[in-house]
Amino acid sequence: MYPNLYYVFKDWFGVEWNGLKILNTFGLMVALSFVAAALVINAELKRKEKQGLLLPSEETIVVGKPASLLELFYNALVGFIFGAKLLGLLFFKPADISTQEYIFSKSGSVVGGLLMAILLVGLKYFEKNKQKLKTPEARKVRIWPHDRVGDIVIISLIFGILGAKLFDNFEHWDEFMADPIGKLFSVSGLTFYGGLIMAAAAVCWYAHKKRISLTHLVDAAAPSLMIAYAIGRIGCQVAGDGDWGIYNSAYISDRSGNVSIAGAGEFEKALQKDSTYFLEGKIIDRNGKEAYVTDRTSKTLSEVAHKSFKGPSFLPTWLFAYSYPQNVNNDGVVMPGVTDDHYSVLPQPVFPTPLYETIFCTFLFLVLWAIRKKIKIPLMMFGIYLVFNGMERFFVELIRVNKTYTIFGLQSTQAEVIAVMLMLAGLVTMLIAKWRYKA
Repeated sequence: MYPNLYYVFKDWFGVEWNGLKILNTFGLMVALSFVAAALVINAELKRKEKQGLLLPSEETIVVGKPASLLELFYNALVGFIFGAKLLGLLFFKPADISTQEYIFSKSGSVVGGLLMAILLVGLKYFEKNKQKLKTPEARKVRIWPHDRVGDIVIISLIFGILGAKLFDNFEHWDEFMADPIGKLFSVSGLTFYGGLIMAAAAVCWYAHKKRISLTHLVDAAAPSLMIAYAIGRIGCQVAGDGDWGIYNSAYISDRSGNVSIAGAGEFEKALQKDSTYFLEGKIIDRNGKEAYVTDRTSKTLSEVAHKSFKGPSFLPTWLFAYSYPQNVNNDGVVMPGVTDDHYSVLPQPVFPTPLYETIFCTFLFLVLWAIRKKIKIPLMMFGIYLVFNGMERFFVELIRVNKTYTIFGLQSTQAEVIAVMLMLAGLVTMLIAKWRYKA
């Protein structure tokens, strides 16, 4: 696994640059997913603008004004936070604290914060001063929907993270009530559908405010949402963030993460060997002390979630069973001889569900991209996306461990319930779109 770029360069090039530890691979892939989404939706909005389906709006702006106190204060605040954390990460972060924990802590370099604050305030002041006029002028400008892609991406990012965090706390309500402040500001725990719902609501509000046709906007966004999710899941897989599936009992693995085919009864013996991990979530860490490393526990070993599936011999084993060595969560047992910050490996291999989602969602993106010009009915594209999204998530949840709820006598996860609702919403959307188009 590559929790951050330090591990990438160490494995690929044999160099150990500690400064790279501040660049997490999951965050990098999330950033790339937003870049990809922006490129796709920008192309689709331009295409719809050429077809006359999306029109520009006029806004009045005042040019020639000097930088306001509010603008300077905002730049100073952003600069101080960024500089304090960046310089602190590079030179003052304790070795026993992870990058994420440090970022969300109160620690930081005051000198670094002040220097960055002064720099950003100066840049903003001189930028506005260059454009200053004797008498500021009010001008009308025409803004097309594709000109607002940057705003849409920023809004999606902010409300997506907020929604993902809130939905995760709803899913783990007992833990949230026990420590609400700690859970809200912890670095772990994000629920994809929470992010999707909150981001969608915020973007729809923004589009309504800016007089952008919601019907054509959501159609244009459908392919971008699918490819963004596919790329984001690469981050989950590469970092090993805990979003993996249940155990594949057709295989077993050793303390170094090497996976092999399980013989008769070997999987059950392996569970017994690390019973404290599976039943209590604790291990003996590399300092010889007891440590709790996972909350995915079972009441008995027979209840440990698993399925047995042996992949074809011509395909690599890691497609079906992977133990996530040196995962970013340090979830698992201690790997022998590993002295890095991340030194754990799952005691038994699991289904690599983030990898499956990346493959499947990339394929679905290609399907959406291929049919987008053939679909003439507004909202139909978005309806298809909702069905695809719900279908993909529902099936992957069948081999993923998540908290379950009893609904009408059936055991379901939060993601399964929302996935079914999305599929139904997609079907209803397509029916309404077809009816409106005929009318």
